[in-house]
Amino acid sequence: MSVSTNDLKNGMTLELDGHLWTVLDFLHHKPGKGQAVVRTKLRNIKTGAVLDRTFKHDEKVGLAILDKREMQYLYREGDGFVFMDAETYDQHTVPDAVVGDAASYLTEGFTPIVSMHEGNPISVELPAAVVLKVAKTDPGVKGDRVSGALKPATLETGITLQVPLFVEPGDRVKVDTRTGQYLTREK
Repeated sequence: MSVSTNDLKNGMTLELDGHLWTVLDFLHHKPGKGQAVVRTKLRNIKTGAVLDRTFKHDEKVGLAILDKREMQYLYREGDGFVFMDAETYDQHTVPDAVVGDAASYLTEGFTPIVSMHEGNPISVELPAAVVLKVAKTDPGVKGDRVSGALKPATLETGITLQVPLFVEPGDRVKVDTRTGQYLTREK
C-alpha cells in the first residue's frame, strides 16, 4: 500500500528501501522557484538511526501495515520480554531493543499496545501515564518543608525519580511515561 507524501503525519510507519521508518516530523516547503517538496525526519525502527529525507510534492511512498494488539506483559526472559496476546493467548518474546525505554514502566500484568509488522513486534506503546509503587525513599526531614521540595524515590520497576517530601515507601504514584516525571500520588 502506498500513500502520497502530502498525506504524511507524525507517527506513521513507512516502508522505504526495505526498512521500516517512523515519521518524526514533516514540513511542506514551497520554494519561490521550482516544485514544492516535503522535508521529513525519519527514524529507522530497527537501528534507531534518524534520517532527514526530502520527497517531491505528491510522491508515492510505501505505507507499512501494522497490527496493533493489546498484550499483557508476563515476565523478562534473557534479552527479551514475554508478552501474551489478550485475544489469542499467544506468547511473543519482544527483544530489549524493541521495548526500549518502555522497560522502565513494565510491571507484571501491565497491558501496553504492541505493534506487529508481518508477525514481528516492532514497538511497545505505553499510555501517557502509569501508576507505580514506591519501593524506597528517604523520609521527609522535619523542618525541611520548603514549598516544592523534592527527594529521590526508587519505584518497583527500579527507576528513580524526584517526588515531593510527603511521598512514603508503599505509596502509589502516577508517572508521565514521556518525561519520566512524577505527576501525582494515587490513593
